[in-house]
Amino acid sequence: MNSTTVQEKIQRLQEQITAEYPLVRDIVNALDSSGGRALVVGGAVRDALLEVPLKDLDIEVHGISLDQLQKILEKFGHVRLVGKQFGVLRVDGLDVDWSIPRSDGSGRKPKVIFDPHMSLKEAFRRRDLTMNAMGLDLVTNQLEDPFDGQRDLQLRVLKVPDANLFMEDPLRFFRVMQFIGRFQMKPDQELQEMCKTMDLSSVSVERIYGEFEKLLLKSSAPSWGIKWLQEIERLKELLPELHDTIGIEQDPHWHPEGDVFEHTMQAVDAAVEEDLQDEAKIILALAALSHDLGKVTTTKIINGRVRSPGHDVEGVSVAQALLSRITNTNEIKETVCKLVRYHMMPGQFVSNKAGPAAYKRLAKKLAPHTTLDFLAKLARADKRGRNPELKKPLAEQSVVDIAEFLKRAQNVRVLYQPEPPLLTGKDLLGIVEPGPKMGKLLQKAYELQIEEGISNKEELKIKILK
Repeated sequence: MNSTTVQEKIQRLQEQITAEYPLVRDIVNALDSSGGRALVVGGAVRDALLEVPLKDLDIEVHGISLDQLQKILEKFGHVRLVGKQFGVLRVDGLDVDWSIPRSDGSGRKPKVIFDPHMSLKEAFRRRDLTMNAMGLDLVTNQLEDPFDGQRDLQLRVLKVPDANLFMEDPLRFFRVMQFIGRFQMKPDQELQEMCKTMDLSSVSVERIYGEFEKLLLKSSAPSWGIKWLQEIERLKELLPELHDTIGIEQDPHWHPEGDVFEHTMQAVDAAVEEDLQDEAKIILALAALSHDLGKVTTTKIINGRVRSPGHDVEGVSVAQALLSRITNTNEIKETVCKLVRYHMMPGQFVSNKAGPAAYKRLAKKLAPHTTLDFLAKLARADKRGRNPELKKPLAEQSVVDIAEFLKRAQNVRVLYQPEPPLLTGKDLLGIVEPGPKMGKLLQKAYELQIEEGISNKEELKIKILK
């Protein structure tokens, strides 16, 4: 990055802060008048240099105490002590974290020491990577870069400012994983070796999920981060169910891309390309990650061809085990496992020319967790994950049968929800006593409605009462 380019990017960051956070300029001037030096730190500076849109704003204030910072901020609104033990304050209505320099002890509950007069180099040393150890002075417009983060960004390399401090926080291992996926960068040799031996036993599932969430939401190629786990020989330890897919053969006619692991990586990258809200995108990506885990135990040679009969059914329990290593959220696990169970159906429905009743039954099975539309998105990622040449997904236009599945589901009006039952308990009151018998009758009525395509309530009522 030449200096002119860097300065232009820094200027754009300043302009964006002024436009999106107009109150920040007034606060910075007040801090400057009181002897405080305000610097944008962390991801905002990194993203500006990478020309990534500004999302989170962290401002570190040097030269004044935490109490002084709080008093100045209170002139601009109510101040919340969202992390006073870590020196983090917020003004209501302003999505900005304000902090002062600190040093942390080791352990899960480290002792925090505030030092407003700490040098910039010492303050930035505690950050995880050099690309995150930069600061922009909001008054002078000067970029502070004591660990050559600009150079490392240019070289696409991940380096640590301080190896000892990095090793004190094992969560940083997973941050490296998601940064590799998000920015398609590589660790230098020192960081690579540290990550091979880092003790990760103290990192909770909740914190691991936070990093996987960033990997799947913010990366265009999360496979980079997952393949890195295998590269440093830690995939077997962290995600053994996924590791077991390495070397599992597939029929080259249907899967010219290689083994199940390569197919899964391409499918995950395809899944995150779908235009979805955050929670839905995570579920789809996790489903892509899990959809073929059942092939590990079901793959065999049948009549000279590689086959994996029943891998969709077998894969449900394996997916449950893998997901439990990443998240404790039951709703996510239940939805992903249902998608895994039925991920073969869209392709099979089209090739077998399934009728309306089949689409209606499947929509009912998926509800309330997910829909035919969402299942089609997983099937599309599955189909796109079969590129034999570029190690990245096929173009979306190549998935013709999934478009046909969507068209037929739409025609039957069950693409986004199951067909509603014609008969409810109210329709049988006075004829059948409420209870188990009524429940069985209503269930049978719904089955008849779907199988025979009945759309007239009275016709269905007569049939079911007979």
